[in-house]
Amino acid sequence: MESFQIRRELYTAEDLYDRFDPEDDSSYGRCYDALVYADVVKDGKRSRDLSVTLPRTIHDHSISSALFRFLADWAPSDVVGVMGGHAMKRSDPAYRKVALVSKKLTEQGKLMVSGGGPGAMEATHFGAWMAGRGDDELDEALRILQEADTFADKGWLSTAFRVRERFPQKQYRSLGIPTWLYGHEPPTPFATHIAKYFENSIREDNILTIAVGGVIFSPGSAGTLQEVFQETAQDHYKTCDVSSPIVFFGKEFWQKTVPLYPFLDSLMKSGYYKDLLLSIHDDPEDIIREILSFHPDMPRTAQHGKLTLK
Repeated sequence: MESFQIRRELYTAEDLYDRFDPEDDSSYGRCYDALVYADVVKDGKRSRDLSVTLPRTIHDHSISSALFRFLADWAPSDVVGVMGGHAMKRSDPAYRKVALVSKKLTEQGKLMVSGGGPGAMEATHFGAWMAGRGDDELDEALRILQEADTFADKGWLSTAFRVRERFPQKQYRSLGIPTWLYGHEPPTPFATHIAKYFENSIREDNILTIAVGGVIFSPGSAGTLQEVFQETAQDHYKTCDVSSPIVFFGKEFWQKTVPLYPFLDSLMKSGYYKDLLLSIHDDPEDIIREILSFHPDMPRTAQHGKLTLK
């Protein structure tokens, strides 16, 4: 294949899925995204060969530069992250709730950011894609998506492209930040801008660091739990000069199934953690209010490109 690109701009779905034919699922294998991942697998995800690692590093540096040029158009407190599992089904009621939260926050001027993959990540960008339309149209689009419930099902990508064609989006934007480390999970084409990295550690840190406006944690597994602790450490130490809202979505999950919320709350009360802005909700409207009520005091001017405040 052609060598991967050094980027001046972020990727789009058209870049990554350049040879995709919605009538032929197998055409994904001919796309730029799939060909790069095939090279990653061939050369090794953790290669020690400088001829492999150096071009990847240069690529990721170019993506970071493009990312911060893109973010220059946004106040840091208007960037909101959503973290959650890739396995969330399109038929799961939580998927629709995440989409509704993202849709309405996008309409309120927020830039929604996720890991850019399937599941809760796709729901984030699907919701942002449907911004400016009625909830009835969102439900119509969701019925199309549910023809392929997970990214492992035939038609997962084709149904997304059908929704994009049926409901074109020209006004609102969202940012996906996926990685070729998990290249078996295709990136969602609903993200209008895509910062795809080779190094997952850079990608994860960037998502949490740029989301000064808050991070919404929907149900997930080990990766999502890891990100919870990354975010709490960042807020405890005020890496971005402020503590951002940490909003847990799903009381049953975060209080009983994976009881991180009461654990973090107890650490706050004991003084082990300081300044965490914790909340937990089931209702999308409560989550939206929580995010919109955050008005951080930003005492100094800086730049997104320095991972600080503007």
